[in-house]
Amino acid sequence: MPQLNIADFPPQLVWLAISFVILYILMAKLAIPGISDVLESRQNRISSDLEEAKRLSEDADKAKADYEEALAEARSKAHGIVSELKASMAKEQDASKAELDAKLAKKAQAAEASILEAKESALSHVREIAADTAKSAVSKLVAFDVSDKEVEAAVASSMKGGS
Repeated sequence: MPQLNIADFPPQLVWLAISFVILYILMAKLAIPGISDVLESRQNRISSDLEEAKRLSEDADKAKADYEEALAEARSKAHGIVSELKASMAKEQDASKAELDAKLAKKAQAAEASILEAKESALSHVREIAADTAKSAVSKLVAFDVSDKEVEAAVASSMKGGS
């Protein structure tokens, strides 16, 4: 093997040094700046992506806060509407109750008037019946004919004294 021959070491070392210098210059001028540019571009892209993610996160937080504010406002409006509706329904209920109370009062007055009229009618019939009965009883017991005016006066004075 020629590379293990000691006499061939100095030229091999010279060519090794020349190859190393050429390879070093090529790496320093071409490969390392390209790799450096790729790494720098990658770092810039990562930084911009992180900034974009931060901005989007802030936008999402702001949107969430806006949503929660809108939701709270909607709930507040809904509670207001419900309160208004309850108040309106209470007013309607009070109005219908008042109307019903008025109708019931009118019906009660009409019923009282009807009862009073029936009582008056019954009392007038009782007077007539009492007068007829008294006249009939007097005529059968005493065999005396009494006039209608006298019988009515006696029944009226009897009813006034009894009530």
